[in-house]
Amino acid sequence: MAHIDAYLSFPGNCREAMTFYKECLGGELHLQTVAESPMAGQMPAEMGQHIMHSSLTSGGITLMAADMNNNFTPGTAMHLCIVCDSEEQLNTYFNKLAEGGKVNHPVEKFFAGTIGDLSDKFGINWMFYYGGDMQQ
Repeated sequence: MAHIDAYLSFPGNCREAMTFYKECLGGELHLQTVAESPMAGQMPAEMGQHIMHSSLTSGGITLMAADMNNNFTPGTAMHLCIVCDSEEQLNTYFNKLAEGGKVNHPVEKFFAGTIGDLSDKFGINWMFYYGGDMQQ
């Protein structure tokens, strides 16, 4: 079945961000630097330790990211929505990702389930959902 994998761009702190997301969400993290990639010879030497591609997979969650964005603006026009398996999971993810960030709407019961959203310390917007008719 088709699905959406989020791809995030960072201005040089991709390793830090993806490591933080792994600490919050668990899973398996793969990081490939420019120097380790087939593109190494086509990139400036000072880019060698920047992340060319990374992926974090935890259950049904997949995040991919890179340091390859020269015009970085934190993702203010979008949210990464995690549809959780339980309220406990929702609260765990929410609380961890909120560290150093800003809670926009605290976790609360809503007619369609339990929801909350925040902007993490890297400026990425996250929405969390559990229950109701929208549950996948």
